[in-house]
Amino acid sequence: MTSFVTQSLEEIRFWSRIMKEHTFFLSMGFTVDQTQLIQEARYYMDLFERIEEQIRDYNENTDPEVIRQLNVQVYEAAASIWAYKRKVLGLQLRCEIVTNNMPLLVDHTSREAAYFAKRLVELNEGKLKPLPEAIIKENVFFLKIMADHAKFIGHLLDPSERKLVEQARDFSHDFDQLLFQAQDLDHMRPQSETVPLLDQFLDQNRVSVVSLRDFKKTARDLIEACRIKSNIPALLADHVYREADHFLHIIDAFDEHLTSNNS
Repeated sequence: MTSFVTQSLEEIRFWSRIMKEHTFFLSMGFTVDQTQLIQEARYYMDLFERIEEQIRDYNENTDPEVIRQLNVQVYEAAASIWAYKRKVLGLQLRCEIVTNNMPLLVDHTSREAAYFAKRLVELNEGKLKPLPEAIIKENVFFLKIMADHAKFIGHLLDPSERKLVEQARDFSHDFDQLLFQAQDLDHMRPQSETVPLLDQFLDQNRVSVVSLRDFKKTARDLIEACRIKSNIPALLADHVYREADHFLHIIDAFDEHLTSNNS
């Protein structure tokens, strides 16, 4: 049961911080008269900060039943913030509000909330080891996230940063193509769930994710040093860097699982 406890705490630590930061970014994009939406964003910031504080008291030796109940509690928070984000997206797409948050960004953050909630359910159901189906579907999810990030970076860089904008567009194209390939592999399931195909699939994705992660790290460092012109807050630059690094850890875990099962 230690694996269940450890995995649960790792997911909650990572994604609770992500959820908290999402609401901060969204609140920055609302106009001053959108007080209700700003107040709701602050509510979720406080909610996930409390969750972060709560889990500091837990470790790998915590009673699994306590962690199971924690997963239920955090699931409810993740489902609630997902509904909030979808509400904001609906208001935008019906032109009932105008904000500085791009609809794709709001949709992007809601997909991550849904993923977080789903992971908590899977953990409580005992789904700890990756299945071939999960390997493909997880990569479909994260490749879309990475493609979105490249688009956001390109959009928020000052147009005069021509080289960086061009690099961001190249990453956007690269990850769109990887996403299409992953979706093709997904459509071919279960016949595509072979070790050689999945191994090549992970290797190919890893190369591009490492490159994007390093690009994000460089951009983050340049932003923090005020060496480039952009509308990207340093926290957002670090946020997308951490998500790319998280994806790499997932790829490595999948690769290790394939290797151990094939030996």
